[in-house]
This record gives sequence, structure tokens and C-alpha cells, in this order.
Amino acid sequence: MRSRLIVAIDGPAGAGKSTAARLLAARLGYALLDTGAIYRTMALRARQRGIGWDDGAGVASLADGLDLAFRLDGDVNRVLAHGEDLTTAIRTPEISDGASRVSALPEVRAALLGLQRRIGAAGGVVVEGRDIGTVVFPDAEAKFFLTASADERARRRVAELKAGGRPADLAQTKAEILARDERDSSRAAAPLRRADDAVEIDSSALGPGQVVDKMAEIVLGRTGERSASKTP
Repeated sequence: MRSRLIVAIDGPAGAGKSTAARLLAARLGYALLDTGAIYRTMALRARQRGIGWDDGAGVASLADGLDLAFRLDGDVNRVLAHGEDLTTAIRTPEISDGASRVSALPEVRAALLGLQRRIGAAGGVVVEGRDIGTVVFPDAEAKFFLTASADERARRRVAELKAGGRPADLAQTKAEILARDERDSSRAAAPLRRADDAVEIDSSALGPGQVVDKMAEIVLGRTGERSASKTP
């Protein structure tokens, strides 16, 4: 087995995938590929150009010539499209919903699959999303399925929105999360599911550091390395 692996992290919205992936990439010295941010970018670009989120061909066409880059900046994995920083713009509730919708379109998934695989092909990368271990990188050497209860995921999302100055209702947020779970799990194209060889981690009662400690121990064990220092 090569010394720098492809690490796939899948799971439903609000389970803590983005935070875990960022911390794990920093711990291992790996690159971080946020596939969810790619779909969010597509949803934003479609909205800006007046293309409906159900227009598969139209949204997929936006992938042509897409110059997308990720840059870890402290605690933030910045998303740059043609040099423009979209990190904040793609994190609104509206664009989150749009990302879920466009990601269900077969034409869009096909258009972006090659891009994701090229970025991760050399290994030494942490990739998070909803179909990474099942479709994008089915041969990834380390796979995780990160989940949490709907109540906990809603609580985290409300806290995140409030921290950004956007008040949110807990009950409504939970309903939106459950609706997204249903949509992501039942879509025809690459539905959300745990890969047979993925390690499932329930983060409901775990802090981000504890989740990453578990992941890092498994990844480093598979490369024959000693465990990295645990998060305080």
C-alpha cells in the first residue's frame, strides 16, 4: 500500500464532515478536496446565470473550463473559482439547498467526476462528500461514514447560522435536514449510502478532535506509521 492514501469521508448534512476533513488533512499533511463545495459552486453559478437547478444540461455546461482551486487558510478551506473567493457565498441555506438539487442531476455528476478524480489520483488527499467511497473513489484505501442524530445536526446548523449573524429556527432547520436526507438517499444518481468497507463513526456525542483522533489512528495504521499527536 502506498504511503499517502486517498481518504474518503461520506455522510449526511450536518454530521461534521467538513470540519473533520479539514482537521484530518491538517493532521496528516494531506490536501483537502471538498466535493460539496464544488456542487455548491455549481449551484451558485447557475443561480447567477439564471439557469434552473433542475436543468441538468444547463448546469453541467458550467463545468466547461471551470477553474476551481482550494486553499487551506488556517481553519478555513477557501474555495476559489477563477480567482474569486466564493467561500462565504456558497454557504448560505439557499445555495445549500441548490447544491443538493444539482448534485442529484446525472449530467452534473458526470461532468464533475473527472475533475474530482484528477485532483485525488496521486493520493495524499482527504475527500468529503456523499458518494466519495461508493462512486468517486471506490478504491480509496481509507473510507469513513460520519453520521449524527438529526437533532444534533440541526442544533449544530442553527449554531453555525447564528454565529454568522443569520438567525434560524431549530424545528424548521431539523425539517430541512430530514428533507435533504431523504432527497440525498433516494436520488437515482449516486445516492447517499455507506460503502460496505467504510468505518462508521457516530459523532453525536463526540467533539471534532475525538472524531479526527479515531480517523487518524486508522489511516496511519494502514500506512504503517505511528499515530500522529492527538487533538487536545
